[in-house]
Amino acid sequence: MTPFAVTAGEPAGIGPDLCLLVARHAHQAPLVAIASHDLLQSRAHLLRLTISLIPVSIHALPTTPAEAGELYVLDVPLAAPARAGVLDSSNAAYVLETLTLAAAGCLDGHFAGMITAPVHKGVINDAGLPFSGHTEFLADLTGTDQVVMLLATRGLRVALATTHLPLKDVPAAITPPTLSAVLRILDHDLRAKFAITSPKILVCGLNPHAGESGHLGREEIEVIEPTLAALRSEGLNVIGPLPADTLFTPKYLDSCDAVLAMYHDQGLPVLKFKGFGAAVNVTLGLPIVRTSVDHGTALDLAGTGNIDTGSLETAIETAYEMAGVSR
Repeated sequence: MTPFAVTAGEPAGIGPDLCLLVARHAHQAPLVAIASHDLLQSRAHLLRLTISLIPVSIHALPTTPAEAGELYVLDVPLAAPARAGVLDSSNAAYVLETLTLAAAGCLDGHFAGMITAPVHKGVINDAGLPFSGHTEFLADLTGTDQVVMLLATRGLRVALATTHLPLKDVPAAITPPTLSAVLRILDHDLRAKFAITSPKILVCGLNPHAGESGHLGREEIEVIEPTLAALRSEGLNVIGPLPADTLFTPKYLDSCDAVLAMYHDQGLPVLKFKGFGAAVNVTLGLPIVRTSVDHGTALDLAGTGNIDTGSLETAIETAYEMAGVSR
């Protein structure tokens, strides 16, 4: 059985804690933590956890799941000792190295997919390393021109037409080619990676009331509506543009497979209200399987043990599903 990589994320945050806490029970497929062995050992001591850390290498990976209380570890040394809750830009390159190793391992077939714990964008940028998020970093690393961010929880999937952009830049970023590409990727991966035979996708308008027939903006008339019409002619089941303030109701959601929001804070607050702590972040369009938690580094909780592992467990189960392990 091909293992899955789990990157521990920001060493000062709760990522190392999460890796250790989920190792308290056995999993369906092998999981390999890509992290500093010393960091995990130190954090386990701080959390008073008895977890046996089993060293592995990229050329000698496990093929069977670890037992409860065991964790396979692919060691990546820190540049400087990490303290729970205290950021240190010296370890920024370490964080990116763990992501690179996991992604490269997926591309080479060593891993069936990668699951990522949260990183801290600010401290990576403070180190002089350009980084706007996992999604963009992995797209560049895998040579992927277009990716789609999808967040999911029980009963709701929300994809984004634009990701980490200032709100003032969103309208110009929503073009017919970009919107078409996002919806094609979403439709394709719902079929290929989630085994949905004929996905039904609801599409939000950009403006209040979906533009109110042009009185509150013309992006719906000039960009979104023509793009959706063209995609319908190709056989995609895309509905909209619909007003975002009424789309997120049972009348619409009960019969759809995914929602496409035009920008980050249009769709994600609804999803996180519905499923925070049990939601997963998925990058679609990549040649690899990648899932992640739906929360940040929670520096104030690092090393306390007072954290919920639900989102990481959901990310692991979703990665299994996307790779065909759970089918």
